[in-house]
Amino acid sequence: MGTGFIIFIVIVVLIIVIFVAIYNGLVRLRNRVDNGWAQIETQLQRRYDLIPNLVETVKGYAAHEKGVLENVAKARAGLMNAQGVEGKCEADNVLSGTLKTLFAVAENYPDLKANENFRDLQMELTSTENKIAYARQFYNDSVMSLNTSIELFPKNMIAAMFGFKARVYYESKAAAKDPVKVKF
Repeated sequence: MGTGFIIFIVIVVLIIVIFVAIYNGLVRLRNRVDNGWAQIETQLQRRYDLIPNLVETVKGYAAHEKGVLENVAKARAGLMNAQGVEGKCEADNVLSGTLKTLFAVAENYPDLKANENFRDLQMELTSTENKIAYARQFYNDSVMSLNTSIELFPKNMIAAMFGFKARVYYESKAAAKDPVKVKF
């Protein structure tokens, strides 16, 4: 075996090593993009599951407070419309009972608990939106790395041989850039 043949073998081995390294790097980048997309889907599902549950919790508590306030308003109106001593006494007792309920709620929950629930809802929504934004950023960074690698020489030749395609960035639609609106 001559030196030319050894040099040829070394060059072929070197090309194969470079080829394998480039291919494995592209696979790593593609898997990173796929992982980034999975994280976005996970956070979107979290938001999808979280918002209705929190809204229903807040609605349930707000409905409880609404009921107490409605009972106080009804009892007050009953007192105003009551006729005679017995009617007024009975209406006053009803109003006193409803006011005690209202005071107990206010005493036990200084912020009437609903405020805390609204803050919790806002905090959870903000946290979820931040996680979605982070997942989108991670995905877009991964797409940028993959797309750049696919375009660079000699990686572009190996990418074309094995069907690596450029991925699309995650861009929010105009409506998606607005904050989430929660209606009660």
